[in-house]
Amino acid sequence: MAETRPEAGPPRPPEGTGAGTRGPSPWDRPEPEEIATARMVLEPLTPGHAGPMLPVLGDPALYAFTGGEPPTPDGLRRRYTLQSAGSPDRDRSWFNWILYVRGEGLPAGFVQATVDHGPAGPVADLAWVVGVPHQGRGLATEAALGMRDWLAAHGVRAFRASIHPLHDASAGVARRLGLTPAPGVDEDGEVRWASAG
Repeated sequence: MAETRPEAGPPRPPEGTGAGTRGPSPWDRPEPEEIATARMVLEPLTPGHAGPMLPVLGDPALYAFTGGEPPTPDGLRRRYTLQSAGSPDRDRSWFNWILYVRGEGLPAGFVQATVDHGPAGPVADLAWVVGVPHQGRGLATEAALGMRDWLAAHGVRAFRASIHPLHDASAGVARRLGLTPAPGVDEDGEVRWASAG
């Protein structure tokens, strides 16, 4: 299982950012695109993904580290509609992709990023979830690397993630992304991982 709160919206934004409090964004936000990896296709999220994703998010075991519970069909459609519409904050962008393993037909999970594009440059908070039947195959790492590389190609240079301190699988993904953990835990009981620089 990968680290995020699958029952919630996009990853939590960094502290201290407020809607509409800055001048024009210095980052030229790209439109989400399909991302191809060695074994997967990452499709930009649409409300139509809600139905196929219900079984992925329906296993209570998926919430062992994040808390929460499986979404309802209506709740997931509303969430995906909101996420697909994009962030209302002009200094923040939401990116969400659904993971499809080639030849398997049904989705295996999702990756997402909240990009804060303030004066210091774009910083991405990353999250990933792989459904229980698909775990242990390296899909979270492959998808997260694909997402990171796509964001980096569009000017993002700093990356972060929040991970439960006992979630070894997600810590492994973060290490593969080049992130290192900060000491201690934050107010949510999670370890903040960040790229160097």
